[in-house]
Amino acid sequence: MPKAYAYTRYGGPGTEAFIDVDRPAPGRGELLVAVRAAGVNPIDWKLRSGFRRPGDTGTPEFPVVFGSEAAGVVEEVGEGVTGFAVGDAVFGNTVAGGYAEYAVLPAAVTAHVPDGLSFTDAAVLPVAAATAYDGIRGLDLPAGATVLITGAGGGVGVAAVQLARHFGLRVIGTAGEGKKDFVEGLGAVHVPSGPDLAARVRAAVPGGIDGVYDLVGGDVLTEAATLLADRSKLVTAGASPQDVERLGGSRVVRARTAAVLDEVARLVGRGDLDPRVTETFPLERAGDALRVVEGGHARGKIVIEVGA
Repeated sequence: MPKAYAYTRYGGPGTEAFIDVDRPAPGRGELLVAVRAAGVNPIDWKLRSGFRRPGDTGTPEFPVVFGSEAAGVVEEVGEGVTGFAVGDAVFGNTVAGGYAEYAVLPAAVTAHVPDGLSFTDAAVLPVAAATAYDGIRGLDLPAGATVLITGAGGGVGVAAVQLARHFGLRVIGTAGEGKKDFVEGLGAVHVPSGPDLAARVRAAVPGGIDGVYDLVGGDVLTEAATLLADRSKLVTAGASPQDVERLGGSRVVRARTAAVLDEVARLVGRGDLDPRVTETFPLERAGDALRVVEGGHARGKIVIEVGA
């Protein structure tokens, strides 16, 4: 039977296990994909820990397969789907997990893998790169403006820095001291994270900043907000709705369309966006891959590769 990596209840790493699953069948508007690669994201372990996203209702049916983005080859095409055929190389968001040999993808949030783009790189675009794209575009800053990106060394941050630079913005990126060279290599001015962040940003940018894309939340977001005169230019992917309301910003509005996936893939193909996959693991070591991300020390993106 096909294998998948799942959590069997809410909790820590001890709830994780490999499970045998039936080969899924695509429903209307869906594709069944033989997975070749799956992206690993902080939301994966947060959901295992019991985190609830805005709009989540009820209790999931355990076990729950990890993963929300994947790339692979179409095995079956569901009813009502057009533009895809068996054998197509595709990438997109998953319906019920991507750390698996097979995954179901909604056709509306799935795109073709362009020639020259690997499954490994394509697998990290639906969550990190697309979230980065939606956030930077949502800020709507003019070329030449200065944007502060918190968590610039993480998966979404790496893409956000590059996309901001692509759109002509000056980027100030916060990250730990150990990621200084990495962040500066992306084209950002590095500011160390930690207490008194706002003072360090003011010292680095005496002229002030024009927008904030927050990927951390908490005290980091609270400090970053004090740097803005116009809170409409504060967008976060890392804060609770309560914090967003308190600070006067907004959560990133996700487009969740194939058009955005096509665009970020095009930017990768042109060399304007490097997915920055820094480490890969086989499916058999899915737990190790998740530990790297859960530990908060990943630079760029971590990917699980599934044998052809």
